[in-house]
Amino acid sequence: MVLEISKHFPLSPPTEKAFLSINRELFVPNGFKHLAYTLDALPMGASQWISSPLTVAKMTEYLQCQGADSVLELGCGSGYQAAILSKLIRRVFSIERIEKLWLEARDRIKLCNIYNINTKLDDGQNGWTTFAPYDRILFSASTKEIPQNLIAQLNEGGILVAPILTNNKQIITRFKKQNGILTQKEELESCVFVPVLNGLEKT
Repeated sequence: MVLEISKHFPLSPPTEKAFLSINRELFVPNGFKHLAYTLDALPMGASQWISSPLTVAKMTEYLQCQGADSVLELGCGSGYQAAILSKLIRRVFSIERIEKLWLEARDRIKLCNIYNINTKLDDGQNGWTTFAPYDRILFSASTKEIPQNLIAQLNEGGILVAPILTNNKQIITRFKKQNGILTQKEELESCVFVPVLNGLEKT
């Protein structure tokens, strides 16, 4: 899979090592195990998708993890993105709004014997003030704008990466926080993510 990703997108050695250390089959729903190492996005219930490994690789690299001690992810989903980040950043905090997915992600993370990921059932737009500020924030769902309270939870000098929806098109965008506001907006590439939604979905 790493070789396939590298054909489309260059991986840094730490990211490549992270991908090699996580068993993607554990994060793929039953019935799709044979497709675990393809570069396809796969359905995982609750109208959600597990992102393509290529997309996970790109989001990981765009986050510029080197030197970061903590990361907040909005949209835990299968838990795969958080698992990759756990090999690159000391403390990972991941929020999921759909209870079924949150419970399944927790189980998968346990199976991987990963102990530096904290997950929470909540509306990701609230962030996670308990452990703020974070060096990095990653949106694993598309949004029209970044809520002010999340900007407040990002460290000065920190990086935020999010798929931003403008004119019916999603663009992976990287921001840096300087003087309390998001600056250095970089539009990296077009993408397709499920949208950020309000509230919780309990089973």
